[in-house]
Amino acid sequence: MSATLLYWAGGFALLCFTLGLGCAAVRLIRGPGAEDRVLALDTLYINGMLILLVLGLRFEAGLYFDVALLIALFGFVGSSALAKFLLRGEVIEP
Repeated sequence: MSATLLYWAGGFALLCFTLGLGCAAVRLIRGPGAEDRVLALDTLYINGMLILLVLGLRFEAGLYFDVALLIALFGFVGSSALAKFLLRGEVIEP
């Protein structure tokens, strides 16, 4: 009973994260401003990371967790660089 519930909950979570990924992709393409596109990119990498975590739980494989950690690290660095670029117009200060 518990394994069946976990299986269906994982499937529902995957469906919700995939829908969120699709909505964020639409916002990334159609976003009226640069700020909207940066937020959509943040949402994309977070949803991608969560999809990998759910798949790691479902398949009981540790590699998914390592890849999710890398996505989180690169996503944080990328969004902080984009935020700095939007604020000051340059990423690396002299």
